[in-house]
Amino acid sequence: MWMNGPWMNGSWDWFPWMMIFALVFLTFLIAMLVFVFRGGGPMCGGHGTHLKEDSAREILDRRYARGEVNQEEYQRMRKELQ
Repeated sequence: MWMNGPWMNGSWDWFPWMMIFALVFLTFLIAMLVFVFRGGGPMCGGHGTHLKEDSAREILDRRYARGEVNQEEYQRMRKELQ
């Protein structure tokens, strides 16, 4: 009855479905590789960037820009850092 097995009845009816499956699988595989090699997304430490410790000067500059410290405190702290 089935000369070539149960899925091969002499026609290529299964071929388009196998191609679609292969394309979906390869797309998924490529997406996962990009995700892994770009840094893993925000749950794993950012978008391809490693956590960088800011210098004390950068933190002080940001605090001054946000208005957390006034100019006198900023100047004093900056001198202490040098």
